[in-house]
Amino acid sequence: MATKITTRKPLTGNLRSHALNATKTKRKLNKVTVTIDGKKYVTTAREARAMKKQA
Repeated sequence: MATKITTRKPLTGNLRSHALNATKTKRKLNKVTVTIDGKKYVTTAREARAMKKQA
């Protein structure tokens, strides 16, 4: 089982029509599984890229 690293949450808001009807929506994170020293971690693609640059 992969360990979760990230603490980020989905971005939430409303979709608005021309009639101003509000529909709830979520923008989900781009989660990826990264292997570091033989262990698997679940993180976002943005954080995985940042960790790769630091290494």
